[in-house]
Amino acid sequence: MNLPVRQIHHLHPVSDTAAALRCTSCLLSAFCLPEGLTREDIEKLDTVVSVRRTVRRGHALYRADDAFENIYAVRAGSFKSLLFNPDGREQVMGFQIAGELLGLDGLSTQQHACDAIALEDSQVCVIPFHRLEALSHEIPSIQHMVHQFLGEEIARERRLLMVLGNMRAEERLASFILDLSERLTERGYSAKEFHLRVTREEIGNYLGLKMETVSRIFSRFQDAGFIELQQKLIRIVDIDGLRSVLA
Repeated sequence: MNLPVRQIHHLHPVSDTAAALRCTSCLLSAFCLPEGLTREDIEKLDTVVSVRRTVRRGHALYRADDAFENIYAVRAGSFKSLLFNPDGREQVMGFQIAGELLGLDGLSTQQHACDAIALEDSQVCVIPFHRLEALSHEIPSIQHMVHQFLGEEIARERRLLMVLGNMRAEERLASFILDLSERLTERGYSAKEFHLRVTREEIGNYLGLKMETVSRIFSRFQDAGFIELQQKLIRIVDIDGLRSVLA
């Protein structure tokens, strides 16, 4: 079994001249930070979010069973979370995009439950959890933010169980496309045109479908006028038509 190569990357401390690394100047702060923070609160958070890490495509941010020390805000790029079955087969558990958090899977056991692999050259803000937890006693909305992200992860897992348990193949893929569109929209990106950084095989693995089935349904959606595909670029032409698959 060939696992993605793990690489240790240098951590780049934030300095007063590196304003682009600060929460106060980050374009994604509206999605990572809770509402109601004062500028003073955000400046305190800047002292916690003090480093960033670059992870090259195919490399691991962390592995299953690694000690839980940090959570990570995806600043740029995207990741997949995965487990390996006892026989070595890969099981994709989810995909994370810019503005979302990674690493909360280690909160209960103090060890990460899965691998986080970069789907493209990506960058994360490293947030030491013990420092974030200490700050949450001073700023209660920080604790609320962590609870909110935990709740979103639980809700996403429940949706996946519903997809795998109750939906036909066409419904699974339509749900996947619409969910990704919605998440991108929430973060200020186009709802109807985006690049799929995941392969057909990875989508099939996540949705419990064979790669050939995923390719066939993509072609069916394109023939129906729901989407247009140009390699990894997807355009949603008829979003209502795509939603009708779920009706």
